[in-house]
Amino acid sequence: MATPNATGNCPAAMKATSNGAFQNENPLDYALPLIILQICLVVVFTRLLAYLLKPLKQPRVIAEIIGGILLGPTALGRSKVYLDTIFPEKSMTVLDTLANIGLLFFLFLVGLELDFAAIRKTGKKSLLIALAGISLPFVIGVGASFILSSTISKGVHQLPFIVFMGVALSITAFPVLARILAELKLLTTDVGRMAMSAAGVNDIAAWIFLALAIALSGNDSSSLVPLWVLLSGSGFVIFAILVIKPILGFMAKRCPEGEPVKELYVCVTLTLVLAASFLTDTIGIHALFGAFVVGIVTPKQGPFCRILTEKIEDLVSGLLLPLYFASSGLKTDVTTIRGAQSWGLLVLVILTTCFGKIVGTVGASMLCKVPFREAMALGVLMNTKGLVELIVLNIGKDRKVLNDQVFAILVLMALVTTFITTPLLLAIYKPARKGAPYKHRTIQRKDHDSELRILACFHSTRNIPTLINMIESSRGTGLKGRLCVYAMHLMELSERSSAIAMVHKARYNGLPIWNKIERSTDQMVIAFEGYQHLRAVAVRPMTAISDLSTIHEDICTSAHQKRVAMILLPFHKHQRMDGAMESIGHAFHEVNKRVLQQAPCSVGILVDRGLGGASHVVASEVDYKIVVPFFGGLDDREALAYGMKMVEHPGITLTILKFVASRGTLKRFEKGEEEEDEKKEKEIDEDFVRELMNDPRGNESLAYEERVVESKEDVRATLKATSKCNLFVVGRNAAVVPLVNSTDCPELGPVGRLLSSSEFSTTASVLVVQGYDSAADTRPVVEDDDYEQSSREIGDSTV
Repeated sequence: MATPNATGNCPAAMKATSNGAFQNENPLDYALPLIILQICLVVVFTRLLAYLLKPLKQPRVIAEIIGGILLGPTALGRSKVYLDTIFPEKSMTVLDTLANIGLLFFLFLVGLELDFAAIRKTGKKSLLIALAGISLPFVIGVGASFILSSTISKGVHQLPFIVFMGVALSITAFPVLARILAELKLLTTDVGRMAMSAAGVNDIAAWIFLALAIALSGNDSSSLVPLWVLLSGSGFVIFAILVIKPILGFMAKRCPEGEPVKELYVCVTLTLVLAASFLTDTIGIHALFGAFVVGIVTPKQGPFCRILTEKIEDLVSGLLLPLYFASSGLKTDVTTIRGAQSWGLLVLVILTTCFGKIVGTVGASMLCKVPFREAMALGVLMNTKGLVELIVLNIGKDRKVLNDQVFAILVLMALVTTFITTPLLLAIYKPARKGAPYKHRTIQRKDHDSELRILACFHSTRNIPTLINMIESSRGTGLKGRLCVYAMHLMELSERSSAIAMVHKARYNGLPIWNKIERSTDQMVIAFEGYQHLRAVAVRPMTAISDLSTIHEDICTSAHQKRVAMILLPFHKHQRMDGAMESIGHAFHEVNKRVLQQAPCSVGILVDRGLGGASHVVASEVDYKIVVPFFGGLDDREALAYGMKMVEHPGITLTILKFVASRGTLKRFEKGEEEEDEKKEKEIDEDFVRELMNDPRGNESLAYEERVVESKEDVRATLKATSKCNLFVVGRNAAVVPLVNSTDCPELGPVGRLLSSSEFSTTASVLVVQGYDSAADTRPVVEDDDYEQSSREIGDSTV
């Protein structure tokens, strides 16, 4: 807001655009170029801080709060030249207006995240924890308000101050809590589920209290004004449910899955957000409430909600919302906290906030018979603050309820309590995420009648046809052991609001996620639902949402929990129309390498060249030729065992090419002690091949050939002669020298690198197999039957 100058007149309003520096005009004297510079500065500065704080596992809101404070009078703003140049007083109206528009739409997104249907299903335990986590901090906040009003906030209107303090100390930041839980992989633990449910209840209660605080903080001396404000606000909520919700529902029903949402529907919805904000601002309960309520009443089912989020979240969260933190930081002057009394009050507020949240939550949790360690973790989690806290404080400051010193103390309280959440939680709660030890960690096994479990991962719909055809090829005849496939969609956890919305839904869905409550409308899940009628196959769609640097932990943990024999991973490159391989990202390459290092079972990397074409091939039309090059070694034996499992399918023919070196030119072993290892490996290989040749599963569909080769050129020529097949299944660490000069993609091994090269073939898919080495794993092995009951308790649901 502009202030009068020395002559008592307000400064002239800023013009929008300048004529340019060549016309002797300073662009920073005009509104548009100045706001552009402010946006760029704020975004770059906060993103840099977020990058620096990332190793500390801090949510981005911490960086944004700190960035806002540092850009304000606490640090950089102590320079009058900087403040008058970059953030002059006359520009603050434009900055605040733009920041609040971004905030309106962000709170609309927050409303989209909150699903009342899910909150209504909140159990009594979570409800009691939420109420206790609100009540005790609110009471303590009331007590703290009397201390502050008698020391550094004298003369304040007591009733609004009491309510604002109570709300400020009792808030839990739902989006920030969701991100902390997701990054620490605690969403699907009991603690994570209870924390998310309680935070959802807390969020709704906080907005109700805030509406009360705003109504009480008006300038009118009449006691009837707050009553009229509350009644009008309640009337608006009823209007939103009876009028706005049906309009949004009408548009949502006309947005079928798989079709684009009409531009008119998006325009109408965003206009409704602004119109509702105008109504609530007119009522006197702040424009933010209108946007938030419209978000809540928007239908959550179908693509409508998702498309709305995708349309606005990047612009709002990436560019406009950081302006609000900057605007808040420009109002925060930490230097106003002077002397022992002020700093003592800051410590008091932080301690009372932590005490109220943690003790209230722990007490209620213990009454619900939650173990003490988990109860403490819940208390720490519920102490998380965030954007809503800043909104409360800024409204309180704008309405003259909070002075500069109290405002600075409460902002620092929010910053400290959120900052300590992650380290405290890591110190208190470290859940055991490993499953029970199990026996069948490989495809090869003596008991062919046992159930085969596979964890098949995919990045996008591009991988699904080949993945389903692989499942079809692996199911055998159905007369022997049943095949169970966990189809895991790998999704990167981003800073987007939609990622948080997915994380919010994830807490119902097992480890990491699968939906047991409602029929999913996700296209990838539907693809697997269409496959459900195949005999002897159970397909369970799952989703892992995590940072790509740690998503391998989700994969390996899920494999252990589900006791799978093999993890199937998509290759990090896909084939273009011209046959060349194109990378989808280095991060996915690193994911595959980490899984190979840490997997509790065998691993297969699938180089997809369209096995069966671009769609699912029905069982009666399967006609695949599969080749297994066999050089010897653990991985080759596992690859051959998988090939023998696939040849059970009546539509598959399998050719085993056993390579025999005439002069040892292919062998990797040197003279000396390692010759004994070579001899033992060779005996194991011969026994394994002999046993498979006597296996009745192959019958007429199995061909066995031995090829004597003298050089790697002979190996390449032999493999090239079979390149017209549909699929190669090869061991990763085959007993052969490198067949190509390139060192790219070491995870494919010497043979896999050759077979996956575009020069070799553009039609044959390749499955590179790494066998699980039980000798390198010291974990105990037990019979799977001992854990059937625990498996049922996990809640697997066949799709």
